Amino acid sequence: MRLTPTTVPGPTSAATAPDPIGWKVLAAMIVVLVLWASAFIAIRAVGDAISPGPLALGRQLVGALVLVAIAVWRRPPLPRPRALVLIAIYGVLWFAGYTLVLNMAERHLDAGTVAMLVNIAPLLVALAAGVLLKEGFPRPLMVGIGIAFAGVVIIATGGIGADSEPIGIVLGILAAMLYASGVLVQKVALRSADALSATWIGCLVGALVLLSFLPQTVVEIADAPAPAVLAVIYLGVGPSAVAFLLWAYVLKRSSAGATASATLAVPAIVVVLSWLLLGELPTVLGLVGGALCLAGVAWSRRRPRERTAQA
Repeated sequence: MRLTPTTVPGPTSAATAPDPIGWKVLAAMIVVLVLWASAFIAIRAVGDAISPGPLALGRQLVGALVLVAIAVWRRPPLPRPRALVLIAIYGVLWFAGYTLVLNMAERHLDAGTVAMLVNIAPLLVALAAGVLLKEGFPRPLMVGIGIAFAGVVIIATGGIGADSEPIGIVLGILAAMLYASGVLVQKVALRSADALSATWIGCLVGALVLLSFLPQTVVEIADAPAPAVLAVIYLGVGPSAVAFLLWAYVLKRSSAGATASATLAVPAIVVVLSWLLLGELPTVLGLVGGALCLAGVAWSRRRPRERTAQA
């Protein structure tokens, strides 16, 4: 699953307001959200059949094969050297690091709680942008960080079930940090790189970084039950390749603010799917803490009201 936090555009007048989102864009957005949410379920469902490293490598190899095939068909322009370096960096951070740590986190926590922790990534992106990109620290951001931090504390102090382990919270937050770092680098890379090229190259770099798990992957895939192998293929084709391509389609045809805000629905979908398919639910405190995490992210995106000029 991947969230792409972006800067919310400023208010627009009635004359310059964006066109309403068409049904095709809305349908594509819903498919993306469901695919990304389902990734948390598939990772959790694999269980002990395939360990985190081989699962990450298998997913990236499948995703890279699909994306490279599409790139050969579409023939997008290759990025320039500087952009290529940035793409390689976020390939390491996002496609390799985030995927691996996410798999590890779901060994210790239920899918819904992990999804809620990972979704603090937009706050981390905004915080890092304030320091590194000199974007400042508006009041809504600081309030949102405080709310989300309270949510994490609640999850850490009583929001995990009997079958969960506290190390999962650390891994979930680390996954959010890796994802946020990848997004920051991606935002810079996409200023001069084609989205399809950046995606297939990033996915391929992620697979190359994870190649140290290849011998273990071959052994575990050979011994794994068919549903686990199908889950690996699904993760590569659906949440990785298809979802990323549809996400690019949505971003080109709707406002960045609307698409970024829509990703806040992912944890809710994960909780419902986890309950229906895995029979798992976060604890009551976990749900409260997760709700605070998402509320903090939503609050951070508020724009200060502009004072009306006095006559």
